[in-house]
Amino acid sequence: MSNNNKADIKNLWDRAYPSNVNWNFEAVNKPVNRIFEDVAAKHPKSPCVDFLGKNYSYADMKKFMLRVAAGLQAKGVKKGDRIGLCLPNTPYYIACYYAILKIGGTVVNFNPLYTKEEIKAQIEDSGIEMMITIDVKAIFEKVHFSLDKTSLKHIVFCPLASILPPVKRILFKLFKASEIMHIQASDKITSFNKLCSHGDKVTAVDINPSEDVALFQYTGGTTGVPKAAILTHSNVSSNAEQVRLWLASTGKTSHETFLGVLPFFHVFAMTAVMNLSIITASKLILLPRFDIMQVLKAIRKNKPTVFPAVPTIFNALSHHPKIKNYDLSSIDFCISGGATLPSSVKSAFESLAKCTVVEGYGLSETSPVTNCNPPTTGGKIGSIGLPLPGTKVEIRDIKDPSITLEQGERGELVIKGPQVMLSYHNRPDETAKVFTEDGWLRTGDVGYIDDDGYVFLTDRLKEIIISNGYNVYPKVIEEAFYRHGDVEEVIVIGIPDEHKGEVPKAFVKLKEGATVSNAQLLEFVVKLLNPLEKPKELEFRKELPKTLIGKLSKKELVQEEAEKRSTHS
Repeated sequence: MSNNNKADIKNLWDRAYPSNVNWNFEAVNKPVNRIFEDVAAKHPKSPCVDFLGKNYSYADMKKFMLRVAAGLQAKGVKKGDRIGLCLPNTPYYIACYYAILKIGGTVVNFNPLYTKEEIKAQIEDSGIEMMITIDVKAIFEKVHFSLDKTSLKHIVFCPLASILPPVKRILFKLFKASEIMHIQASDKITSFNKLCSHGDKVTAVDINPSEDVALFQYTGGTTGVPKAAILTHSNVSSNAEQVRLWLASTGKTSHETFLGVLPFFHVFAMTAVMNLSIITASKLILLPRFDIMQVLKAIRKNKPTVFPAVPTIFNALSHHPKIKNYDLSSIDFCISGGATLPSSVKSAFESLAKCTVVEGYGLSETSPVTNCNPPTTGGKIGSIGLPLPGTKVEIRDIKDPSITLEQGERGELVIKGPQVMLSYHNRPDETAKVFTEDGWLRTGDVGYIDDDGYVFLTDRLKEIIISNGYNVYPKVIEEAFYRHGDVEEVIVIGIPDEHKGEVPKAFVKLKEGATVSNAQLLEFVVKLLNPLEKPKELEFRKELPKTLIGKLSKKELVQEEAEKRSTHS
């Protein structure tokens, strides 16, 4: 692609952008904790968090955060120290996240649903010496397993009952007592209340936003090997501001009500739920996990206006048998991320809630959002949208990433922008693989840029099915299945074939009450596909595997098929 072509695409973005958003954007040179502190200073009495009915103003949360920061400093935590957070969505997470960053520490997110071995491996890789977790037995025991067996030398435990409203606290103690650990404090285990007993005076720490590390965000990346993306304060702050500008194009500039059900340990929720709600001085309706009835009741009671979620959540809500009993009309705007948004899922939820659902795109390596469809128009179905302000995207040749392709040509998506990570922690070889020689991040995703500057993805590089030497894209096949009214969810993978190398196999979950047969469904999709895309096998499942944030997951099915064939060989 010539320089003129690059300039032409930039002009396309300018024309396609919402009229009140400018593509030109400079990196935000600001510590992440200032996102919270600046809003708390301006709007101290505004509602910040509603956790299961217990409310916190911005002033309340600021005091909470400062007491954590002072306590960590009293424990000897200094600039550059890495602190693990193994917490569900609670006010504890928000206070600890910003407190760690305020004193110059690095947040290392841990998934509370990981096994003890997975948590141990991440502790060893990150080198954390302190973990903040919760007194729920299923979580605390997995963290405690690594104490003194790894670099982990200290655990701070947060009592769940303390952040519940009075009535829920009583009921929790009566009926959930078996789920709570009775933890004996020691020189290696500190209660959260003890940690916060040092007042709220915090020694100021000088932070260089462009160099100092805010976050270790673990990701499988493009190779599937868990590794930590190193994100600076400027990376995270810039991305929060980029997404804020995108939201503001709708006229939503402040004091919205966000529904926060996605887990904050996941980078999409960290930015598009927590940081975005706070940077807009909004109220966050915080739920500890996805429970469909709890979500529906929260919508009815709290009337959220902004709802960031993953496609499987929108899909589940749309197909809930009692969905018509709930009024979703308060929801104006939804951001869908974490996975491809099927057009049928988008249209079904938009029809129900009379709202706009836009698909975005990002990676742990990019803090994470790089692209999103314009909320003012809804963008284009099937596209991940336009690059956010200050973000450059190109399509490069898959075999030779030094070659930039023309518009419409299919290749690997590469990205540059203020939200792109520094590197991977302790993995120079992996870092070298993921960056081109001229400094662009390789996403591992295949797609093209259309005549209006919109980016369309066709698949992951590692998920492309090579059949008879031709590339077959699972996403195309999945979209064909979604066009059938009885299909609720679908995953397509490649399976070995003696003659063609690989062929597609589809796993389908039907909607409740559906009666379509295997043969009837295949007959339907074959009309929409070319011969290479025709699935060789179709298997109905009652449930399809999902990741811990609710994304459909191919990994388990690929492994299952491999084991099946090794057994039969």
